[in-house]
Amino acid sequence: MQDPAAARTDPAESALAASGSEDGMHYIRRRGLGALADKMGIEFTEFTRERGVATMPVAGNTQPIGLLHGGAYVVLGESLGSMHANLVAPEGYVAVGVDINATHTGSATSGTVTAVCTPLKLGRSIAVHEIVITDDRGVRCSTVRITNYYKPIRRD
Repeated sequence: MQDPAAARTDPAESALAASGSEDGMHYIRRRGLGALADKMGIEFTEFTRERGVATMPVAGNTQPIGLLHGGAYVVLGESLGSMHANLVAPEGYVAVGVDINATHTGSATSGTVTAVCTPLKLGRSIAVHEIVITDDRGVRCSTVRITNYYKPIRRD
């Protein structure tokens, strides 16, 4: 469950704090994942400057025919990719998503899926991440790619 204090944290302040040497898991605990990730049961298990790992239960996130919903894969991927882009954002910038796509190559029907997020490009103005999502057997179910733009933080 998200800490209510974390929900009141200004995203710009979170991005600024993350650009320093803050531990990734501490950053996640302080900032929270947001209401949608909480409702879907997403849990981050590893979060470093090199990669992020999260899990999500299949139960409660399925289509009417019992398969994990394609949108659930995308929410898991975007949660990881966007949070990671903000963790490594240049000082004075916040990452905002500008593109996301997913290719579903398998179907989870029970258990938990695990997502591993790795940066493909960490530039001065954009970050591109690939998120590979596998089922309990280690079979790839979806590959998500997200591009985030680094936007200067406004100080009004």
